[in-house]
Amino acid sequence: MVGLSEGEKEFIKGGIAQDLRSDGRKRHTYRPFYVETGVIPQANGSARVRLGATDVIASVKAELGKPSSLQPDKGKVAIFVDCSPTAAPMFEGRGGEDLSAELSGALQRCLLGSKSGAGAGIDLSSLVVVEGKVCWDLYIDGLVVSADGNILDALGAAIKAALSNTGIPRVNVAAGAANDDQPEVDISDEEFLQFDTSGVPVIVTLTKVGKHYIVDATSEEESQMSSAVSISINRQGHICGMTKRGGSGLDPSVILDMVSVANFVSRQLFDKLDSEISAAEADEDES
Repeated sequence: MVGLSEGEKEFIKGGIAQDLRSDGRKRHTYRPFYVETGVIPQANGSARVRLGATDVIASVKAELGKPSSLQPDKGKVAIFVDCSPTAAPMFEGRGGEDLSAELSGALQRCLLGSKSGAGAGIDLSSLVVVEGKVCWDLYIDGLVVSADGNILDALGAAIKAALSNTGIPRVNVAAGAANDDQPEVDISDEEFLQFDTSGVPVIVTLTKVGKHYIVDATSEEESQMSSAVSISINRQGHICGMTKRGGSGLDPSVILDMVSVANFVSRQLFDKLDSEISAAEADEDES
């Protein structure tokens, strides 16, 4: 928890009310952010995102598995988040475990949609090798290295960058083996398929402070919030998922306005993230 004096609290709230935040940003402006890809060589894909003083890492590991009997035409994705105790004092002990579980659940809802797979921002059908028998299981791990607010958006950006950096080995199914209970497969060590991230959304969190809501809140601004709504939006402007935190309720008309603002902000975020990912991959190729 951020300790602020009454004067500091009023300064933060007053600045947001006047559309001039304490760091000079407007209400709907992000802090500068930077992307680095290929930071974990052992993973199939990885990325590091720095959003102001918030610093997170995401990695993707692919393993062959068996599709669920309820969804034989889809692969599986699991998302886990770990909050480093050195990232913030509140991450020590039980606080870090609770936040890790909260962030993991929020990312599942925002990126993977409902349990049926409806609204999923990650195309699970692309992970199937042999329907009902062999699929790719993706294990996505997030690590919060340093925390200064807006962790969920940063993790969402890092996961999108890590997936764009992910190569899935080409799998060849033995001739006539597709009908076997456990088909014989050959995993290539040389050929990799680039994971398609065109449908992967970005996450935009709108934090309500006083009568206004802001994007990319710092930890000081989050300490003054009444509620926050995180919306995952794909490149076509479709909502893939939504999650809310904070005890204060929101009028439906306010939520609709938040969705409209998130949609507008997401377009800028996509452009910036695409540019950062391209630059990071170019740097990785040169090194």
